[in-house]
Amino acid sequence: MNNRYIIPANSKKSQLILGFFTPVDLVLFGTGITITLALLIFIRDVNVGLMLLILAPTLITGFLVLPIANYHNVLQFIVNVYTFYSNKRRYVWRGWYLNGEK
Repeated sequence: MNNRYIIPANSKKSQLILGFFTPVDLVLFGTGITITLALLIFIRDVNVGLMLLILAPTLITGFLVLPIANYHNVLQFIVNVYTFYSNKRRYVWRGWYLNGEK
């Protein structure tokens, strides 16, 4: 093919489960669902506020694994923002200017 092989734009997507999720994403979401189901089984008397607290693990983990554009999901975006602001940023000038020459 004369070294003209073009990689399709969605080649990484085929490595994901259902085209969206990594195994870590599914474990995280499954843990949230399991905690919510356990709370629904053990807590009987509920009102609206308590029901929102019971559903919180599923809602939070579902939000974290929600796919967004230009990132894998919200969790990856949060990790990228954290590493950007927590790491030291030092930009070294590498331009055309030479010291001592005019």
